[in-house]
Amino acid sequence: MAAEKKADALIIGGGLAGIVTALELLRAGRRVTLVDRDTPERLGGLALWAFGGMALVGAPLQARRKIADSPERALADWLRFGELAEDDHWPRQWARYYVEQSRPQVYDWLLGEGIRFMPAVNLVERGMNSDGNSVARYHIVWGTSRFMTLRLIAQMHAAGQGGRLTVLHRHRVTALEHAGGRLSGAVAVDEATGREIRLSASAVVLATGGINGGHEEARRNWPPDRPLPKTMLNGAHPFADGRLHHWTADTLGARITHAGEMWNYAAGIPHPFPHFPGHGLSLIPCKSALWLNHRGERIGPEPLVTGFDTHWLCQQVAAQTQPWTWQLLNRRIALKEFAISGAEHNPRIRDRQFLRFVKETLLGNHRLVDQMAQQSPHFIVADTLTELAGRMNQLTASHDIRVEQLQATVNAWDGLFAPGGQPDSDSQVRRILEARKWQPDRLRTCAPAPLQQPGAGPFIAIHTQLITRKSLGGLQTDLHSRVLDGSGQPINGLYCVGEAAGFGGGGASGKRSLEGTFLPGCILTARAAARNIVGH
Repeated sequence: MAAEKKADALIIGGGLAGIVTALELLRAGRRVTLVDRDTPERLGGLALWAFGGMALVGAPLQARRKIADSPERALADWLRFGELAEDDHWPRQWARYYVEQSRPQVYDWLLGEGIRFMPAVNLVERGMNSDGNSVARYHIVWGTSRFMTLRLIAQMHAAGQGGRLTVLHRHRVTALEHAGGRLSGAVAVDEATGREIRLSASAVVLATGGINGGHEEARRNWPPDRPLPKTMLNGAHPFADGRLHHWTADTLGARITHAGEMWNYAAGIPHPFPHFPGHGLSLIPCKSALWLNHRGERIGPEPLVTGFDTHWLCQQVAAQTQPWTWQLLNRRIALKEFAISGAEHNPRIRDRQFLRFVKETLLGNHRLVDQMAQQSPHFIVADTLTELAGRMNQLTASHDIRVEQLQATVNAWDGLFAPGGQPDSDSQVRRILEARKWQPDRLRTCAPAPLQQPGAGPFIAIHTQLITRKSLGGLQTDLHSRVLDGSGQPINGLYCVGEAAGFGGGGASGKRSLEGTFLPGCILTARAAARNIVGH
């Protein structure tokens, strides 16, 4: 006979959304069981490893820098950039809720939890035609998302003292239970022993992450009108497999919407020390690098430049003949611009070493550039283009890169800066100059210059692939995070939060995120669910 555990609320998934839901319920006096498939030290899911960028509207840091923002302006940017359809009722409702509540429900709330932000506000996802963020909104958690997540986990355990919190690690929920027209709990399996346990609760919260943690599911959901690369890296959580999404839809009549919308990244490299098969690191591509196809030709006619439209970048990379592309740069560029997303490779921010962070920003990130040169075969350093071309071909086991082509590509770029050249005629140069108008970008973006500039070497080529990351679709929910059935009615006792709900409504971002909307989306949906559960 299966063991049984009773609580007021059962939360399935120990990522940020699940942790915030548990914290809020515990503080309201509820008994909570939280089930997570991973090990204790990995409680927190992807939020434990994320960088910690947040799109916040009307925050004090914006006012301090005289950034004129408002919920109305942010919503206009959101709906335009995300291309949300007129009949996307609940995604539009969640988009509006986000821009109106990100200041009080996320920024102010995190300050109350002892979490601070870095002083700069960044301007990201500007759009290819200035149709993205019209002002800077991207705030970075001081300590990265890892510091925030660990602090909230500690707060959760403190709020759950006296036996009101049970955390079951290495447990997988296999089915939900319902009786009398409402959810009554779930059945879980201890993956270490194989023992089954019944988890009784009057409210069940799905915080299981996205539906594309595995490439099989991502490929199944991939929109047929968009190019699909032959191979990809995985930057999602492998346990976010969508099984409970499908179980809930098939058994309870819930709706999975916008499953084909994903927030992937165009430039990933294999993790030198992978946590799971296919694990990749998402680079923040250097704006000043030349983005090349597998033959060493510059991709065009519109050059690829990061920071403007990630969705568009991913489609351009996916449409290439080979599933990889190259970033061609030199050490001068790498020291100022090269970065990897996430807490792991940003120790100065993660460990809150402000003076060292300022030093690396001003003098160059020698540590990270040298680390990748030593650890990753996909980060190739060479003194000459001839040597670089040979090593690029060696990595891909091909003769795709001809040194003559690589030299011609570099010469064409450098010719823009020769006497009589017209650098402004190149849209990559124009985008770099546009980015440098914003002070935080000026600090991290080189002034346009020849690649063969004396003293700027050696050359660097980075072998990159598209990397999957987040699901933008999920189970459809209302503004209380209640899961809705096919007729639009709440399924009694069932809630869904965070990425599992498409960050609200089954797809609040539409086709594109303004970037930094995911961590706040987890917090907003989690707090909404907790309020409704407490109210009932």
